[in-house]
Amino acid sequence: MSVVLIIDDSITIRQGIKIALKKASLFDDYLEAREGREALDRARSTQVDLILCDVVMPEMDGFQFLEELKKIETYRDTPVIMLTGQESVEKKIRGLELGASDYLIKPFDSGELIARVKVQLKIKQLQDDLREANERYRTLSLTDYLTGLYNRRHFMDMLQQEYSRCRRHNAVMSLLIADVDHFKSINDRLGHLKGDEVLSRAALVLKDNLRGHDTVARFGGEEFSILLPMTNGEEAAAVADKLRRKIESELKSVEGLNGVTASFGVAAFPSPGLETLEHLINAADKAMYRAKEMGRNRVVLYAGGDPPAFSEV
Repeated sequence: MSVVLIIDDSITIRQGIKIALKKASLFDDYLEAREGREALDRARSTQVDLILCDVVMPEMDGFQFLEELKKIETYRDTPVIMLTGQESVEKKIRGLELGASDYLIKPFDSGELIARVKVQLKIKQLQDDLREANERYRTLSLTDYLTGLYNRRHFMDMLQQEYSRCRRHNAVMSLLIADVDHFKSINDRLGHLKGDEVLSRAALVLKDNLRGHDTVARFGGEEFSILLPMTNGEEAAAVADKLRRKIESELKSVEGLNGVTASFGVAAFPSPGLETLEHLINAADKAMYRAKEMGRNRVVLYAGGDPPAFSEV
């Protein structure tokens, strides 16, 4: 529903504007205010698409209104057409600098009013479309197309940030790497569509069984990575085992398969021998491969040492 806010201390002018806009069928709802403070209250209670505002008003004038309006996040791009009986260039410049989109000199022709309103609505629509497209692009750039999880690149950025935070504050964190067992066999026997279904369902299980501040991503192929902030190795291994059991339980019903399982590798920072983020990733990866070697469908925790030690959960 499109909404316009008309601000003028003259009820006659407000009604004239309202009649002209209604004839053009440009809006579904029409809000009115006699000065800036009242208009701000209206704007806060109902989101509007365009504002027509007089410059000279009692209590709070049009310029003060513009300054206050632009402090509201949702109104930073809302078009505001200023109404004035003065043709002062200085006042026009001031209004434009404060965020006004256009000016109309009173008395104005209703045809000119409609034309200017249509232009501003068109500009707003283009801005909204661009913002939506940018948001879609941003989402696509951060997520994996198949599972809807974060992609590897974005996960690595978040992992680096958390790793740096842990080093600064002597905090703990853990990294899980999970790999769907026998995934190549699933693709070879049942086709890639069935493989995609397995990955999508496994991703949903992981996402639905983590805390709000944990991060899960598709790391590549059939691998998933999970960042657990403020979690030591033993706690992370318990989380990994819960996720392993959830996948085994909730993917039993995949048609054509006797069941789906996953192997998990866990590494925590700080741990002996893990001096860099690359060491942490390698340790979790090696722990995951050790889980594969030990028979799959299990969790292995990196325990440090030289040569490195691993323990099954």
